[in-house]
Amino acid sequence: MAKYISQGVFLFDRPIFAESFAAVVGQKEGDGPLGKCFDKVVEDSHFGQKTWEQAESRFQLEAVSMAIRKKELTKEDVDVICAGDLINQCTGSSYGLRELAIPFLGLYGACSTMAEGLITASLLIECEAAKRAAAVTSSHFSTAERQFRAPLSYGGQRTPTSQWTCTASGAVLLSDKKGAAEVVGCCIGKIADMGICDITNMGSAMAPAAAATIQRYLEATETSADDYDLIVTGDLGTLGSKLLIELLQGENIDISHNHQDCGAMIFDNEKQDTHCGGSGCGCSASVLCGHFLPMLENGEAENILFIATGALMSTMSVQQGESIPTIAHLVHFRRN
Repeated sequence: MAKYISQGVFLFDRPIFAESFAAVVGQKEGDGPLGKCFDKVVEDSHFGQKTWEQAESRFQLEAVSMAIRKKELTKEDVDVICAGDLINQCTGSSYGLRELAIPFLGLYGACSTMAEGLITASLLIECEAAKRAAAVTSSHFSTAERQFRAPLSYGGQRTPTSQWTCTASGAVLLSDKKGAAEVVGCCIGKIADMGICDITNMGSAMAPAAAATIQRYLEATETSADDYDLIVTGDLGTLGSKLLIELLQGENIDISHNHQDCGAMIFDNEKQDTHCGGSGCGCSASVLCGHFLPMLENGEAENILFIATGALMSTMSVQQGESIPTIAHLVHFRRN
Protein backbone atom coordinates (compact mmCIF):
# COMPACT_ATOMS: atom_id res chain seq x y z
CA MET A 1 0.00 0.00 0.00
CA ALA A 2 0.97 3.63 -0.40
CA LYS A 3 3.08 4.90 2.49
CA TYR A 4 1.31 7.75 4.24
CA ILE A 5 3.89 10.34 5.38
CA SER A 6 1.82 13.25 6.66
CA GLN A 7 -1.23 15.30 5.73
CA GLY A 8 -1.91 14.54 2.08
CA VAL A 9 1.61 13.26 1.32
CA PHE A 10 2.06 9.69 0.05
CA LEU A 11 4.99 7.66 -1.28
CA PHE A 12 4.22 4.61 -3.41
CA ASP A 13 5.62 1.18 -2.52
CA ARG A 14 4.33 -0.44 -5.69
CA PRO A 15 5.91 0.62 -9.02
CA ILE A 16 3.55 2.87 -10.97
CA PHE A 17 4.66 4.09 -14.37
CA ALA A 18 3.58 6.58 -17.00
CA GLU A 19 3.28 3.88 -19.63
CA SER A 20 2.01 6.10 -22.43
CA PHE A 21 0.99 9.72 -22.93
CA ALA A 22 -0.28 12.06 -25.63
CA ALA A 23 -0.96 15.77 -26.13
CA VAL A 24 -3.35 17.37 -28.63
CA VAL A 25 -3.47 21.16 -28.98
CA GLY A 26 -5.00 23.93 -31.04
CA GLN A 27 -3.36 26.11 -33.67
CA LYS A 28 -2.33 28.95 -31.32
CA GLU A 29 -0.61 26.48 -29.02
CA GLY A 30 0.99 24.79 -32.01
CA ASP A 31 2.38 28.16 -33.11
CA GLY A 32 3.99 28.68 -29.70
CA PRO A 33 7.52 27.81 -28.53
CA LEU A 34 6.57 24.19 -27.72
CA GLY A 35 4.64 23.56 -30.92
CA LYS A 36 6.86 20.72 -32.14
CA CYS A 37 6.49 18.82 -28.86
CA PHE A 38 2.82 18.00 -29.22
CA ASP A 39 1.50 14.83 -30.84
CA LYS A 40 -1.17 16.63 -32.84
CA VAL A 41 -1.95 20.24 -33.70
CA VAL A 42 -5.56 20.87 -34.75
CA GLU A 43 -5.94 23.90 -37.02
CA ASP A 44 -9.74 24.05 -36.74
CA SER A 45 -10.82 25.29 -33.30
CA HIS A 46 -14.15 23.53 -33.86
CA PHE A 47 -12.32 20.24 -34.63
CA GLY A 48 -14.99 19.49 -37.24
CA GLN A 49 -17.80 19.83 -34.68
CA LYS A 50 -20.81 22.16 -34.50
CA THR A 51 -19.96 23.77 -31.15
CA TRP A 52 -16.86 24.63 -29.16
CA GLU A 53 -18.02 22.34 -26.35
CA GLN A 54 -18.22 19.43 -28.77
CA ALA A 55 -14.78 20.38 -30.03
CA GLU A 56 -13.30 20.22 -26.52
CA SER A 57 -14.81 16.77 -26.07
CA ARG A 58 -13.16 15.70 -29.31
CA PHE A 59 -9.78 17.00 -28.10
CA GLN A 60 -10.04 14.86 -24.97
CA LEU A 61 -11.18 11.75 -26.84
CA GLU A 62 -8.33 12.15 -29.31
CA ALA A 63 -5.71 12.50 -26.56
CA VAL A 64 -6.86 9.35 -24.75
CA SER A 65 -7.18 7.40 -27.99
CA MET A 66 -3.67 8.39 -29.09
CA ALA A 67 -2.17 7.34 -25.76
CA ILE A 68 -3.91 3.96 -26.09
CA ARG A 69 -2.79 3.47 -29.71
CA LYS A 70 0.84 4.30 -28.95
CA LYS A 71 1.16 1.07 -26.97
CA GLU A 72 -1.03 -0.91 -29.38
CA LEU A 73 -3.64 -1.31 -26.67
CA THR A 74 -7.42 -1.26 -26.89
CA LYS A 75 -9.97 0.56 -24.76
CA GLU A 76 -10.67 -2.75 -23.03
CA ASP A 77 -7.13 -2.63 -21.65
CA VAL A 78 -7.94 0.49 -19.61
CA ASP A 79 -9.74 -0.22 -16.33
CA VAL A 80 -10.73 3.33 -15.41
CA ILE A 81 -10.45 6.92 -16.65
CA CYS A 82 -10.03 9.84 -14.23
CA ALA A 83 -11.03 12.92 -16.21
CA GLY A 84 -12.19 16.49 -15.87
CA ASP A 85 -12.39 19.89 -17.52
CA LEU A 86 -13.63 23.43 -16.90
CA ILE A 87 -17.12 23.19 -18.36
CA ASN A 88 -20.09 22.83 -15.97
CA GLN A 89 -20.62 19.23 -14.80
CA CYS A 90 -17.42 18.16 -16.61
CA THR A 91 -19.30 18.19 -19.90
CA GLY A 92 -16.16 18.01 -22.02
CA SER A 93 -15.07 14.79 -20.33
CA SER A 94 -18.36 12.95 -20.00
CA TYR A 95 -19.53 13.68 -23.54
CA GLY A 96 -16.08 13.17 -25.03
CA LEU A 97 -15.32 9.84 -23.39
CA ARG A 98 -18.78 8.24 -23.36
CA GLU A 99 -18.18 6.23 -26.55
CA LEU A 100 -15.18 4.48 -25.00
CA ALA A 101 -17.44 2.83 -22.38
CA ILE A 102 -14.56 2.70 -19.89
CA PRO A 103 -15.36 3.04 -16.15
CA PHE A 104 -15.29 6.78 -15.55
CA LEU A 105 -14.49 9.04 -12.59
CA GLY A 106 -15.33 12.68 -13.28
CA LEU A 107 -13.07 15.07 -11.38
CA TYR A 108 -13.07 18.81 -10.89
CA GLY A 109 -10.07 20.69 -9.60
CA ALA A 110 -10.17 23.51 -12.14
CA CYS A 111 -6.70 23.81 -13.70
CA SER A 112 -5.28 21.43 -11.07
CA THR A 113 -7.34 18.55 -12.48
CA MET A 114 -4.48 16.81 -14.30
CA ALA A 115 -2.51 16.33 -11.09
CA GLU A 116 -5.70 15.34 -9.26
CA GLY A 117 -6.37 12.74 -11.95
CA LEU A 118 -2.83 11.39 -11.79
CA ILE A 119 -3.03 11.08 -8.00
CA THR A 120 -6.41 9.33 -8.15
CA ALA A 121 -5.28 6.95 -10.91
CA SER A 122 -2.04 6.15 -9.06
CA LEU A 123 -3.87 5.35 -5.82
CA LEU A 124 -6.28 3.06 -7.69
CA ILE A 125 -3.34 1.12 -9.15
CA GLU A 126 -1.49 1.10 -5.82
CA CYS A 127 -4.43 -0.51 -4.00
CA GLU A 128 -4.95 -2.93 -6.92
CA ALA A 129 -8.38 -1.55 -7.77
CA ALA A 130 -7.08 -1.10 -11.33
CA LYS A 131 -4.24 -2.49 -13.42
CA ARG A 132 -4.19 0.39 -15.90
CA ALA A 133 -5.75 3.81 -15.32
CA ALA A 134 -5.88 6.93 -17.47
CA ALA A 135 -5.71 10.56 -16.36
CA VAL A 136 -6.90 13.14 -18.86
CA THR A 137 -8.00 16.77 -18.88
CA SER A 138 -8.85 19.41 -21.47
CA SER A 139 -9.71 23.05 -21.90
CA HIS A 140 -10.78 25.25 -24.80
CA PHE A 141 -10.36 29.01 -25.08
CA SER A 142 -13.85 29.60 -26.37
CA THR A 143 -15.70 27.34 -23.93
CA ALA A 144 -13.89 28.85 -20.96
CA GLU A 145 -14.42 32.45 -22.07
CA ARG A 146 -18.10 31.82 -22.65
CA GLN A 147 -18.58 30.22 -19.22
CA PHE A 148 -16.36 32.29 -16.94
CA ARG A 149 -16.10 35.73 -18.50
CA ALA A 150 -18.15 37.15 -21.35
CA PRO A 151 -19.25 36.20 -24.86
CA LEU A 152 -16.34 36.57 -27.28
CA SER A 153 -18.45 38.83 -29.47
CA TYR A 154 -18.59 41.31 -26.58
CA GLY A 155 -14.97 42.23 -27.28
CA GLY A 156 -14.03 43.03 -23.68
CA GLN A 157 -10.57 44.45 -22.98
CA ARG A 158 -8.15 41.92 -21.49
CA THR A 159 -6.19 43.14 -18.47
CA PRO A 160 -2.36 42.94 -18.27
CA THR A 161 -2.58 40.22 -15.60
CA SER A 162 -4.89 38.00 -17.64
CA GLN A 163 -3.93 34.66 -19.17
CA TRP A 164 -5.07 32.87 -22.32
CA THR A 165 -7.02 29.65 -21.80
CA CYS A 166 -5.34 26.91 -23.81
CA THR A 167 -7.19 24.84 -26.36
CA ALA A 168 -5.53 21.54 -25.51
CA SER A 169 -5.75 18.13 -23.93
CA GLY A 170 -3.25 15.76 -22.36
CA ALA A 171 -3.67 12.10 -21.40
CA VAL A 172 -1.46 9.72 -19.42
CA LEU A 173 -1.87 5.95 -19.09
CA LEU A 174 -0.57 4.69 -15.74
CA SER A 175 0.15 1.04 -15.01
CA ASP A 176 2.72 -1.29 -13.45
CA LYS A 177 4.25 -1.80 -16.89
CA LYS A 178 7.63 -0.20 -17.55
CA GLY A 179 7.26 3.30 -18.90
CA ALA A 180 9.03 6.60 -19.39
CA ALA A 181 8.71 7.70 -15.78
CA GLU A 182 7.73 6.34 -12.39
CA VAL A 183 5.26 8.04 -10.07
CA VAL A 184 7.21 8.18 -6.81
CA GLY A 185 4.85 10.14 -4.60
CA CYS A 186 2.19 12.78 -4.40
CA CYS A 187 0.85 15.60 -2.27
CA ILE A 188 -2.85 16.38 -2.15
CA GLY A 189 -3.33 20.12 -1.97
CA LYS A 190 -5.07 22.16 0.68
CA ILE A 191 -7.47 24.99 -0.19
CA ALA A 192 -5.83 28.41 0.06
CA ASP A 193 -7.65 31.74 -0.17
CA MET A 194 -5.77 35.02 0.04
CA GLY A 195 -8.86 37.14 -0.53
CA ILE A 196 -8.23 37.87 -4.22
CA CYS A 197 -11.46 38.52 -6.14
CA ASP A 198 -10.08 39.43 -9.58
CA ILE A 199 -10.75 36.56 -12.02
CA THR A 200 -8.26 38.11 -14.45
CA ASN A 201 -5.40 37.66 -11.95
CA MET A 202 -5.35 33.90 -11.49
CA GLY A 203 -1.57 33.62 -11.16
CA SER A 204 -1.47 35.72 -8.01
CA ALA A 205 -4.46 33.88 -6.56
CA MET A 206 -2.93 30.41 -7.11
CA ALA A 207 0.73 31.05 -6.20
CA PRO A 208 0.21 30.71 -2.41
CA ALA A 209 -1.42 27.29 -2.87
CA ALA A 210 1.50 26.13 -5.01
CA ALA A 211 4.03 27.41 -2.49
CA ALA A 212 2.29 25.65 0.41
CA THR A 213 2.09 22.32 -1.45
CA ILE A 214 5.74 22.40 -2.53
CA GLN A 215 6.89 23.27 0.99
CA ARG A 216 4.75 20.52 2.52
CA TYR A 217 6.11 17.85 0.16
CA LEU A 218 9.74 18.88 0.68
CA GLU A 219 9.36 18.86 4.45
CA ALA A 220 7.46 15.55 4.55
CA THR A 221 10.00 13.77 2.33
CA GLU A 222 13.00 15.51 3.94
CA THR A 223 14.25 16.69 0.57
CA SER A 224 15.30 20.08 -0.74
CA ALA A 225 14.56 21.94 -3.96
CA ASP A 226 18.06 21.04 -5.16
CA ASP A 227 17.15 17.34 -5.16
CA TYR A 228 14.97 17.89 -8.22
CA ASP A 229 16.00 18.74 -11.75
CA LEU A 230 12.79 20.67 -12.31
CA ILE A 231 9.95 21.97 -10.18
CA VAL A 232 7.15 22.49 -12.68
CA THR A 233 3.97 24.43 -11.95
CA GLY A 234 0.83 24.53 -14.03
CA ASP A 235 -0.30 27.85 -15.44
CA LEU A 236 0.76 30.35 -12.82
CA GLY A 237 1.93 32.41 -15.77
CA THR A 238 4.71 34.96 -15.58
CA LEU A 239 3.28 37.02 -12.72
CA GLY A 240 2.27 34.07 -10.57
CA SER A 241 5.64 32.39 -11.13
CA LYS A 242 7.50 35.42 -9.80
CA LEU A 243 5.25 35.51 -6.76
CA LEU A 244 5.75 31.79 -6.13
CA ILE A 245 9.54 32.18 -6.10
CA GLU A 246 9.28 35.12 -3.68
CA LEU A 247 6.91 33.26 -1.35
CA LEU A 248 9.20 30.23 -1.12
CA GLN A 249 12.30 32.36 -0.67
CA GLY A 250 10.54 33.78 2.38
CA GLU A 251 10.53 30.19 3.72
CA ASN A 252 14.24 29.71 2.84
CA ILE A 253 13.38 27.56 -0.18
CA ASP A 254 15.02 28.64 -3.44
CA ILE A 255 13.50 27.31 -6.68
CA SER A 256 14.64 30.20 -8.87
CA HIS A 257 17.18 27.96 -10.64
CA ASN A 258 14.97 24.98 -11.44
CA HIS A 259 11.41 26.28 -11.61
CA GLN A 260 9.45 26.27 -14.88
CA ASP A 261 5.78 27.06 -15.45
CA CYS A 262 3.63 25.49 -18.15
CA GLY A 263 1.58 28.66 -18.59
CA ALA A 264 4.69 30.77 -19.05
CA MET A 265 6.17 28.31 -21.54
CA ILE A 266 3.34 27.39 -23.91
CA PHE A 267 3.01 30.80 -25.63
CA ASP A 268 5.32 33.59 -26.73
CA ASN A 269 3.57 36.23 -24.65
CA GLU A 270 4.86 39.14 -26.72
CA LYS A 271 4.36 37.76 -30.21
CA GLN A 272 1.08 35.97 -29.45
CA ASP A 273 -0.47 38.67 -27.22
CA THR A 274 -1.27 36.34 -24.32
CA HIS A 275 -0.21 38.80 -21.60
CA CYS A 276 0.82 36.60 -18.62
CA GLY A 277 0.74 33.30 -20.52
CA GLY A 278 -1.49 30.27 -20.79
CA SER A 279 -4.02 28.70 -18.43
CA GLY A 280 -6.76 26.08 -18.39
CA CYS A 281 -6.86 22.35 -17.59
CA GLY A 282 -5.28 21.54 -20.93
CA CYS A 283 -2.29 23.82 -20.38
CA SER A 284 -0.32 21.85 -17.79
CA ALA A 285 -1.68 18.53 -19.12
CA SER A 286 -0.46 19.10 -22.67
CA VAL A 287 2.93 20.52 -21.60
CA LEU A 288 3.45 17.61 -19.20
CA CYS A 289 2.62 15.06 -21.90
CA GLY A 290 4.30 16.87 -24.77
CA HIS A 291 7.42 18.24 -23.09
CA PHE A 292 8.26 17.08 -19.56
CA LEU A 293 7.48 13.35 -19.69
CA PRO A 294 9.50 13.06 -22.93
CA MET A 295 12.38 14.79 -21.09
CA LEU A 296 12.31 12.00 -18.52
CA GLU A 297 12.00 9.39 -21.24
CA ASN A 298 15.01 10.80 -23.13
CA GLY A 299 17.18 11.15 -20.05
CA GLU A 300 17.19 14.96 -20.09
CA ALA A 301 15.89 14.95 -16.51
CA GLU A 302 15.82 12.45 -13.65
CA ASN A 303 13.50 13.94 -11.03
CA ILE A 304 10.57 16.29 -11.65
CA LEU A 305 7.95 17.69 -9.31
CA PHE A 306 4.76 18.50 -11.23
CA ILE A 307 2.38 20.85 -9.45
CA ALA A 308 -0.88 21.70 -11.19
CA THR A 309 -2.71 24.71 -9.75
CA GLY A 310 -6.40 25.54 -9.87
CA ALA A 311 -8.80 28.36 -9.01
CA LEU A 312 -11.96 26.84 -7.55
CA MET A 313 -14.36 29.71 -8.15
CA SER A 314 -17.57 29.53 -10.17
CA THR A 315 -19.45 32.15 -12.14
CA MET A 316 -22.01 32.24 -9.33
CA SER A 317 -19.46 32.77 -6.55
CA VAL A 318 -17.75 35.55 -8.49
CA GLN A 319 -21.05 37.32 -9.15
CA GLN A 320 -21.81 37.12 -5.43
CA GLY A 321 -18.55 38.88 -4.61
CA GLU A 322 -16.76 35.88 -3.11
CA SER A 323 -12.98 35.65 -3.09
CA ILE A 324 -11.23 32.91 -5.06
CA PRO A 325 -10.24 29.67 -3.25
CA THR A 326 -7.32 27.88 -4.90
CA ILE A 327 -5.57 24.52 -4.76
CA ALA A 328 -2.36 22.87 -5.94
CA HIS A 329 -1.75 19.12 -6.21
CA LEU A 330 1.74 17.64 -6.63
CA VAL A 331 2.99 14.52 -8.41
CA HIS A 332 6.60 13.42 -8.18
CA PHE A 333 7.97 11.76 -11.35
CA ARG A 334 11.31 9.98 -11.54
CA ARG A 335 12.99 8.67 -14.68
CA ASN A 336 12.57 4.94 -15.01
